[in-house]
Amino acid sequence: MATPAILPDGLENGVTIHNFYVPAGGDKPDREVNEKFGQKLDYLSEMRDWFRAERPEKSILVGDLNIAPREDDVWDHKKMLKIVSHTPVEVELLAAVQEAGDWADVTRSDIPEGLLYSWWSYRAKDWDAADKGRRLDHVWATGDIRHAAHSSRVLRCARGWEKPSDHAPVFATFDL
Repeated sequence: MATPAILPDGLENGVTIHNFYVPAGGDKPDREVNEKFGQKLDYLSEMRDWFRAERPEKSILVGDLNIAPREDDVWDHKKMLKIVSHTPVEVELLAAVQEAGDWADVTRSDIPEGLLYSWWSYRAKDWDAADKGRRLDHVWATGDIRHAAHSSRVLRCARGWEKPSDHAPVFATFDL
């Protein structure tokens, strides 16, 4: 489980930053034939239980959560329903994690409508033209500071840089 980092007291009473990497989960969305998918589901269950036991306050959660929860977070919702990262069981568990920690999706609060991606596969020869992305990277805030967040954006152009990651940076500004 991730250990939160505490920012200096120079910020009003400090803010806790949770930086998570949820395991990708392999290729087959079936716990019985794919151990990695089972590990992903178990990790999400542990996150949910941890936030239920210790509900965070004045906290920001960032990271590669390896789940695109909304229909407009993937290039084709119906085609992606059986693909790891957008299956109903993953989306439901991620929603349970959000609820357990009273987390608000800062990016979607700022950009509520439309297709939005932070990841494009290396397998796509022309990732930009094909635009078959997923929003796997997230910025969340607890309910007590959710309204301090603004100006969310995905730096899509970074995906096209020389030797890029398959993920583009996701930003948000907090006035705390």
